Amino acid sequence: MNKRMSAADVIAQIEDGMTIGIGGWGARRKPMALVRELVRSPRKDLTVVCYGGPDAGMLCAAGKVRKLVYGFVSLDVIALEAHFRKARQSGQIETMELDEGMLQWGLRAAAYRLPFLPVRAGLATDIQRLNPSLETVRSPYADGETLLAMPALSLDVALVHVDNADERGNGQVLGPDPYFDDLYCAAATKSFLSCERILPTEELGQQGCVHTLLLDRGLIDGVVEAPFGAHPTSCSPRYGIDAEHLRTYSAAAKEDSGWGDYRAKFIDVDDSEYVKAVGGSARIESIAHTIF
Repeated sequence: MNKRMSAADVIAQIEDGMTIGIGGWGARRKPMALVRELVRSPRKDLTVVCYGGPDAGMLCAAGKVRKLVYGFVSLDVIALEAHFRKARQSGQIETMELDEGMLQWGLRAAAYRLPFLPVRAGLATDIQRLNPSLETVRSPYADGETLLAMPALSLDVALVHVDNADERGNGQVLGPDPYFDDLYCAAATKSFLSCERILPTEELGQQGCVHTLLLDRGLIDGVVEAPFGAHPTSCSPRYGIDAEHLRTYSAAAKEDSGWGDYRAKFIDVDDSEYVKAVGGSARIESIAHTIF
């Protein structure tokens, strides 16, 4: 089955008030071409679940987010995402602040179609104080341990970005970390991936070993070919984190007109104009990979 779509086709599947999961990690392999399309859309009142980076910040700045569920929101090379900070401190958004392991466990519970999973992460911390809806459970076995009952983070739609995919929805990650993208897709009613390249199925195995085939076509409802679609976040091994651009983006939160100016130049344009605006394809591919 050919599942090729445009970014606009994907975002057309999203309705006001939905819960959207966004894959990647901080400033690494975020589906930014899809995020920019979502910013351009009229969608609003979204609940966004993520290990946040510029995806969370842009959607907050654009007024798309009602509630943000996150383990952190960081640009990696800049510790705290400035547009998120602005929305958080002003009370513009509702939040559910979680331990990183709790968020992963919530996605896993949704993927397994369970109402919750027990976890030790988050116990004896302010997470329970900040999220009074969280409950604990007691082990029914001899140990009798009290554990936090992490509720399932069920998603209406998941958005992820990978290196390569075929038109059926098999997704390949060539970088060093899957960042739980498979859990986002398994936790969602509908899942969409963007990729650097769409390849014939038989060529995926020539790009890397079988273990790089992270996403099975059974999880995926649509595929978008979006070269440089993770920029300004990294998509290793093709390009690293664009720290220079992220500083420009972050600085836009400091001025009243900053977001509007940034959006006009870098978001309210098509993909080819965006690549030109950030310095061109050769510049993006020359960005060194950040070593943490």
